This record gives sequence, structure tokens and C-alpha cells, in this order.
Amino acid sequence: MRMRRGAPSTGAPRARPSAWLSDAAAARLRARVISARDRSRRGAPVLASVTERLAGSHDPAAIVLGSRTLSDTWFCLEQPARDRMAHAGLGAALRLDAGGASRFRILDATWGEHSRRALADAPDAAPGVGLVAVAGFAFADDGARSPNWAGFGTASLTVPLVWLARRGETTWLTCNVLVDRADEDPDALLEPLHELLAGLRERPLPLLDPSPTGTFAVHSPMPPSHYEEAVARAVERIRAGQLDKVVLAREVQVQAPQPHDPGAVFDVLRGGFPECFVYAVGRGDATFIGATPELLIRREGNRASTVALAGSTRRSADPAVDDHLAESLLRSEKNRHENQLVAERIARALTPHAVWVTVAPEPVVIKVANIQHLAAPIRAQLAQPAGALELAGALHPTPAVGGEPGDAAARLIPALEGLDRGWYAGTLGWTDTGGDGEFCVALRCALLRGTHASCYAGCGIVADSDPASELAETEVKLQALLPVLSG
Repeated sequence: MRMRRGAPSTGAPRARPSAWLSDAAAARLRARVISARDRSRRGAPVLASVTERLAGSHDPAAIVLGSRTLSDTWFCLEQPARDRMAHAGLGAALRLDAGGASRFRILDATWGEHSRRALADAPDAAPGVGLVAVAGFAFADDGARSPNWAGFGTASLTVPLVWLARRGETTWLTCNVLVDRADEDPDALLEPLHELLAGLRERPLPLLDPSPTGTFAVHSPMPPSHYEEAVARAVERIRAGQLDKVVLAREVQVQAPQPHDPGAVFDVLRGGFPECFVYAVGRGDATFIGATPELLIRREGNRASTVALAGSTRRSADPAVDDHLAESLLRSEKNRHENQLVAERIARALTPHAVWVTVAPEPVVIKVANIQHLAAPIRAQLAQPAGALELAGALHPTPAVGGEPGDAAARLIPALEGLDRGWYAGTLGWTDTGGDGEFCVALRCALLRGTHASCYAGCGIVADSDPASELAETEVKLQALLPVLSG
């Protein structure tokens, strides 16, 4: 957002523009902006931030989605079943972009520099409260380059102007300003934030139209037979010993008679998949949205946790059949082998950063609305202060979305899929100034742009994979979003 610049000022602050930020917090932020302006004389930009608890109960997503404009950058991430965890950000006080194989390391290092210079409240509340950066990464080091992914970038880190975090019934508001010149006018620096706060509205998320008018068109850019052929070719490579596993994805497009409403879709997903990470990232007229069951990394102080999620089957409305499907999944050698490959690679990736790493001796079945998976929880005690971004870079992509060995799979995937995955099977989440944070794997997702939606789903291919069965599994995974988007 463009900032107006003027002569230095230390006069009385302007009137508080809204009821969201208290007079005391507004004064504290302005004082920090002035201090940050003095620090910026050393030649480096400084973030000024203030956090306070809001009165009453709030819905962060309803605030951000009810207040955004088409020019705003915005972000929502929820896991409703986990103590109503919700995060949402609007605007951009700071945005950093990177590409190539070093993109995680570059953003981690740059965010660390900004964190050390920042003037902010101490993070003494719940995780994700305070000065926080949100970040998203494409699956591939050179991904999200196609026109369909315009605005997202291969790797992007943003400090929102306004950040909301909720745990239980408590919501915190954080306001951020970047000061990058010593002669900045504090009021001019604060003006974009004031304007945004003045326009904040908490509106209930819209309902999905139950009887839309017009015709929906659903089609695959590549025919289903292309996916089956890709699976067959991958199985040949695996049986020839070139690799152990590769994940192959497909895209299904939906053309709607009216523009897709991200707020309505988000509300349906968080209601239908409360155990999942439900996310939405807005860039201009495009929204990347989904509900994923997969955690990439959670870092809390010296503790790190994640899960090896691989091996899937469908759900059934009949409890006896559903339990039988789960038991069959647990006994399936093909699915257990796929899960073991993922767990072993994650443990190897965490070991250089840890005193110890433990993997659950046996996988368990986790169930979400339309699918059930094999999951092996993994925990680590960190030996050094590796932050969430660094750990995410060490783990991505896991064999659950890439393959094993990773380098061989990375070469094979684009050749067989024939698509730019963009942020599908990448990672997104948040990190704070101390390096704590949480990143999920971006699965069960769609890219919305006006009346067009691209949905993505993939499966892990191993030596025993059957092309027709793998195609059927993608259809199950696509059911997280296709019914919502296709009327």
C-alpha cells in the first residue's frame, strides 16, 4: 500500500479512527512509529507493532472477508476443532518474495532481521498472537509461474497491516506499520492503517446459494485416461528401481455461472471439515482456498511436531462399513509401506536439528468428512534454535506430496503431470518473532478467479499401485471442494 510522506512530526496524534484499537494502544503504536523512525536512520526498515485483546467474541475470518477489497492481500487459517483456533490478516505492512532452491532460507533470514529490529509487544499470550508473518510457498522451487497463479509467487512472506488471532472465546488484534525512512511523518505512516481500521466490519460470512441459476461446467484439462497412463508409467519406473514412490496430481476445472464467493466457500469448508486446517489466501481477484488434514510442522520453543500422513480410503455413512474400511486401511501393506516412506524421510530431515526424534511405532487412522488416512505422529526435541520457516524448508516436500527419493520424484512429476501445481501441495502458515509457528500442507484445494475454479488432488504411487484405483482415489479427494463449487 502506498504511503504518503511528509515532514517529520511529533505532534499530538490524530483522533482514533475506529473502535477496534483503544486510545492507549493507538498512542503506544504512534510512540513506537516515532522510535522506529529514529532507528531507521541506521539504514534498515523497522516494524512498529501493537497488540491488544478485543472485548467480546469475534470471528477473524468474518472481519477480514467482510472488510477486504479486491486490491487487498488477505489470509485466513482456522482449525475449528482445536479450541476454535483462527487466524486472519488483512493488508500488507511488509511483503517479501523469493524463488529458487534457497527460497525458504532467504525468507527465514530476512524475517529474522526484521524480527530483531522490530518494536512490538512481548508474545505473552496464545500461539500466533502478536507480530506475526504469514507465508506461502509453491510446491516447486520455480512453481506458480503460469498466468493462472499470477500474484502468488513462488514464495511470499507478508506482515499484515491488521492481524487477528483467536483461541477459544478470546481474540487479539495486532496492528503493524513499517518505517523505512528517518524523515517519515508518523501520521502519514499511520494513515493507511487508520483507513483500514476505519473500514473494518464484522459481517457474517455469506451463505452458499442453494439454488444457483445458470449452468456449471466441470471438465479436466487432461482426460482421466491421461492420469491413468501417468500412474502406469510411474509404476514402471518404480518397479525398475528408479525410485520408491512418487505423488501424481490432476486438475479439474469448474466454470460457474456467477463468480465464486470465497467467503461462502470458506464457511462451508470450516463447517464441514472442523478437524482440518481450513485456509484461504487472497491476491487481487484470485483466492487459493482449501481444507487440509496435513500438518507440515509446528514449532513451539524447543519442541517440534508433525505427522506422516499417507495412505487413504473412503468414508461410509454406515458405521460398520466405515470401521471395516479403516481396519482394511490399517492392514494394507501397500498403504503402510507408503506411510512408512513418509515417516522415515521426515525423521531423517528433522534429525540434524534435534536431540531426539520419535515416530509412533504404529500408524493410526484419522477420519475427516469424506476420507480417512493413515497417520504416524512425529515429535522432536530441537537441539538448536531452528525456527518454523527453517524447519518447513527442511521438510518440504515430504514424500506425502513429492516422492522418495525426493530429487528423482521432483524430476518425474512435471513430466508426467503436465501442469503447474502452483501452491497446491506447497505449504502455508505463520511464524512469529521468536521462530514459533505452524505450517500446513496445502491439499484439498482450489484456485478461484471470478467464475473459474481449478481444483487439485493427488495420490501416492508405489510399486503396487493400480491406475484405475488411484484415479478413483483422486475423485474421493476432489469431493472436498467439487460439490461446493459446482452447485
